[in-house]
Amino acid sequence: MKLLIAFSPLIVLIFFQEQISCFYLAKSASSGYYQDGDFVIGGLFSLRMTLGGHLKPKILFKDKTDTLDVVHVDLTRHYQHILAIVFAIENINKDPHILFNMSLGFYLFNVNFIETKAMESSMGLLSGESPPIPNYTCRPEKTDKLVAVIGGISTSISTQISRVLSLYNIPQISYAPFDQSLGTSVQLQSPYQFPVHNVALYQGIIQLLLYFTWVWVGLVVPDDMRGELFLRDITEEMTNHGLCVAFAEKVTEFSATKSVNLKHFMERVTLTGVIVAFGDTHDFLISVYLSIYYAPFGNIWITTSDWYITLPIEQNRVYRHFGGGLLFSFHMDEILGFKDFLRSVQPRKYPHDIFIQDVWSILFECPYFDKDGVRELSQCEPNGSLSTRPLHAWDMNTSPSSYKVHAAVYAIAQALHEELSLRVEGDSLDKSVLRPPLPWKLHPFLQNSQLGRSSNEKNVVNKEVSATKLDIFNYQSLQSGTKAQVKVGEFVFESHSVQHLSLNDKLITWGEHHNQSPLSACSQSCPLGFRKTSVEGKPFCCFDCAPCPDGEIANETDMDQCIKCPEDQYPNKQRNQCLPKIMVFLSHEDTLGAVLVSLAISLSAFSAMILGLFVCYRDTSIVRANNRNLSYLLLISLMFCFFCSLIFIGQPSTVTCVLRQMIFGVVFSVAVSAILAKTFIVVVAFKAIKPGSRLQMWMVMRLSNVIVCCGSIIQVCICAVWLGTYPPFPDVDMHSEFGHIILCCNEGSTLAFYCVLGYLGFLASLSLLIAFLVRRLPDSFNEAKTITFSMLVFCSVWISFIPTYLSSTGKTMVAVEIFSILASSAGLLGCMFLPKCYVILLRSADLSRKKFFK
Repeated sequence: MKLLIAFSPLIVLIFFQEQISCFYLAKSASSGYYQDGDFVIGGLFSLRMTLGGHLKPKILFKDKTDTLDVVHVDLTRHYQHILAIVFAIENINKDPHILFNMSLGFYLFNVNFIETKAMESSMGLLSGESPPIPNYTCRPEKTDKLVAVIGGISTSISTQISRVLSLYNIPQISYAPFDQSLGTSVQLQSPYQFPVHNVALYQGIIQLLLYFTWVWVGLVVPDDMRGELFLRDITEEMTNHGLCVAFAEKVTEFSATKSVNLKHFMERVTLTGVIVAFGDTHDFLISVYLSIYYAPFGNIWITTSDWYITLPIEQNRVYRHFGGGLLFSFHMDEILGFKDFLRSVQPRKYPHDIFIQDVWSILFECPYFDKDGVRELSQCEPNGSLSTRPLHAWDMNTSPSSYKVHAAVYAIAQALHEELSLRVEGDSLDKSVLRPPLPWKLHPFLQNSQLGRSSNEKNVVNKEVSATKLDIFNYQSLQSGTKAQVKVGEFVFESHSVQHLSLNDKLITWGEHHNQSPLSACSQSCPLGFRKTSVEGKPFCCFDCAPCPDGEIANETDMDQCIKCPEDQYPNKQRNQCLPKIMVFLSHEDTLGAVLVSLAISLSAFSAMILGLFVCYRDTSIVRANNRNLSYLLLISLMFCFFCSLIFIGQPSTVTCVLRQMIFGVVFSVAVSAILAKTFIVVVAFKAIKPGSRLQMWMVMRLSNVIVCCGSIIQVCICAVWLGTYPPFPDVDMHSEFGHIILCCNEGSTLAFYCVLGYLGFLASLSLLIAFLVRRLPDSFNEAKTITFSMLVFCSVWISFIPTYLSSTGKTMVAVEIFSILASSAGLLGCMFLPKCYVILLRSADLSRKKFFK
């Protein structure tokens, strides 16, 4: 008995341990917002951001280490999330058919953005009080009715909540942005999430960048797996569409203890005109705070609906920095009756709502006093309405998170309905039969709903609709001075090949720093006539501009390669357009052509005059010397030489191309053969008149005729072979002269052409050699000197012709050959006949000049 008395206090202490612990904890705890019901849904929300002194991040700025003061931000707009769950439960309770005339209740906590508080509040849902003791139930009337939990607002908060709830297999629905890594980051059962078509978001951002030609873009993402996946996917898509990532900055969470190199971050932001931010308010609040106070203004931010900038921190500065930005939001329908509900919300309507006191005191700037850690309002407007509050503090439009919370309540109610339906027998509505089910029994029903788990990729994919629509909003100021998100377009995605972006540019304002769509490029666009050249060590969006090479153009800006003009066209001076080439040939209308025609006709006429003179004085000794018939033949051939140059002038045709070289070769061979025959006569004639010589003059004359015939026939044979194998033909030269198409005659066989010239050179050289050897014969009967001089002129002309001809193009080449024909023919005419004409006209003893002129 003594022993029993001694241990009785210990037994009592053990028996009441749980009650004592719960009583002690309840005294120091700040309870949540509880409303009783047959079933209870837990809710973990974030209404405030607080950074205590022990969590202050160190920020490196201007090479100094500073420390931010304690940041306390009341996110009054987040109170709409709580009102969404209250509104949904009120509507469900009004419908007796959903839960078989049973009611839903809720147990709501504010975990701010503190992970430890999220875990604490999760255990509070299981214990019935906060702070809790694990595995103790202080309020069974609350905890036994718990069927599911909705929360939290970010991946990190959802992860900590899941660590607790998954131990008891309690369903958790997260309203955070979809994160497919959430299931892998926790080894236990992952929360349900609302599936989202991230591919549609990526494509929408890409199409928007292409629409405004923003090719140099910075990326800011949270420093977690969600940010890593976004960087991987969006970078690949940007590269495929010719866009470049200027920088990719991973930002730590607001409550993280990592230091932030502000100077490095701000340098990157400053040099980039357009920045894409992927994440939620929790991810970027510290970046927003730092950007507002330290960064220059003028960037265009592209964000998602998970991050809104209408925060209650110096709105003027916020919109100076972010005004003109664009926001992508998955299209959602308005919750029917939700705006009317928000207008009716007042503290006296919900006296047990411990959160409305804080929110109301901030929104309406009411005096208050603390009572046991809870604000009690005083002198507050009795009929105040949320619809009158400024937009940065409250928004009557349904936020994406509120829409998810509302949908999550109905998903839980539907799962409860289906589970209870299995237990209802006939018309029995016995509440003992319909007692709250064990939470884990709702999993099969939730898995069949629109929700999915990131660890089960099949569930997520199967819930994606065939067409996804995103609304595009623009951050801008209204005339009333408030700030708003104005819808300026939409993006509809069905597949990679079927997507449509529509924007109303007239509705977009670019903030106070831009009057029109800003530019965002690493390098200035290459103008027309220039192409892009890569810069070593930099991405392909950074380039230099180089002028197009000769013969190529760039008729668009930022061309990677210049394009060649067609052969019949040429680039203009700016090298941005191809112009048709001008067809050129040596025509009779050209000055050069007209001069050559006049010269050829004049020389032909002069040759005819000399021929007439020789015919008139055919009986004189000077004409009869050296065979006057050869003189006639030589004069006629020279006259034809002058005339044949006319065939070279004019537009080339098949007939003229063939005739001009053949006639030139044959006629010149006749002329040179006649000179060779004359040279032969000079040599043989002296031998024929020597005493005892057996040579007769008639034999000499016949031999000279043979020489002319043989010399000409050989040239005719050469030309015949040329004509039969590879004759000349009309051709065009598109490359020799810039901007011109040269109409010319292709000589066909170059070998045959030079054989013709070579044969003429052989005849001329032979005549020159023989004439040079007999130059010392008596002057009275000697033509050797005149032949020598004429052959020297002839050879000089055609020797200089070859290099000049080869180095010439177009009309000049034709003119060179014509000039050589005229010069060589004139040289023969002048050297051979002018001295004789001088003798005939001025020194003839037996001729009368008066008789000649009759």
